[in-house]
Amino acid sequence: MQTDIDPRSLIGRKAFDRNGAKIGTIDEVYLDDATGEPEWAAVRTGLFSRDAFVPLEPSKMVGESLHIPYDRKLIKDAPDFGVGRHLSPEQELQLYHHYRLDISSPDSDAVSPGNSGTSDTDFGKIAGSED
Repeated sequence: MQTDIDPRSLIGRKAFDRNGAKIGTIDEVYLDDATGEPEWAAVRTGLFSRDAFVPLEPSKMVGESLHIPYDRKLIKDAPDFGVGRHLSPEQELQLYHHYRLDISSPDSDAVSPGNSGTSDTDFGKIAGSED
């Protein structure tokens, strides 16, 4: 994701899947607690639908819209955690597994079942919130 974009500017933009099919409109952007970088977006998938969480990396801004390199079905099948709340480490881990994203980084603490490490608090802050 382009890190020079204000995450609040993503709210209200349209989101499309890898095939160019419209998924919905971005409702919220969640920041990594440790870095402050945009990490997840909640996309409203329809008028009476729920929000689907999508990873902002490896998504790309194309013009005024967000293009997410996953199929619409996978996005719509993402775990539903509701919006407006901080993502817990467990919820974010579920999203990483759902999208088959690599959760390791060279400078992060190892996290394994039964060992939460110190990086557990480094997840899911909502852009613009003071939490």
